[in-house]
Amino acid sequence: MIKFFYIKTFLIVFFFSSFSFANDYSNWLKKEIDIILSAYSNNNISSEQRFLIIEKTINQNFAGTGIAKFIAGNAWKMASKDTKKDYIKNFKRHLALNIASMMQGYSDQEYKLSNSRVDENNVILIDMEIFSDTGSVIVTWRLKESKGNFYVIDLIVADISLVVTKRSEFNSMLKNVDNNLEEFNFILKNQNEESYIKIIEE
Repeated sequence: MIKFFYIKTFLIVFFFSSFSFANDYSNWLKKEIDIILSAYSNNNISSEQRFLIIEKTINQNFAGTGIAKFIAGNAWKMASKDTKKDYIKNFKRHLALNIASMMQGYSDQEYKLSNSRVDENNVILIDMEIFSDTGSVIVTWRLKESKGNFYVIDLIVADISLVVTKRSEFNSMLKNVDNNLEEFNFILKNQNEESYIKIIEE
């Protein structure tokens, strides 16, 4: 009887602790999403201001260095410290510009977060269902917790990983410069400048 009491108490504590943790990362994600959506719902904010809000979110809440390193592959190992630093900066802006480009089609669609879980690698997965007049789409956010903070490590849209897609895209471009990350930085920087002009002139 005493043994059963301890087991029951443990399960209750575990359940409520897990539930509280789930609320923590779901609430955190909702807050960050709503900051971006509110910017796109505000007609008094310029396209440049909207982009800067997205870029700030990327810099603060995405595991940019880890993602950039994974995507660069073998080119990362051969690059100098300064080249890696420039590449991370260029990559984060590239990612922000990509998301800003996707957000250009936003028109007050509603969404809800559901089905939060943690996989065997301690990666947090949260499904976000986005509704429109033609139906809905599921986006799965992959998060990692570190020192009390949450970081986005990937987005899965229609079973397609943003990180894996970017790695394939970048690998093709890196092959054209013999995996020279310094040379690739010039290409990426120029692409970012062209994309930035298109975004702010929207």
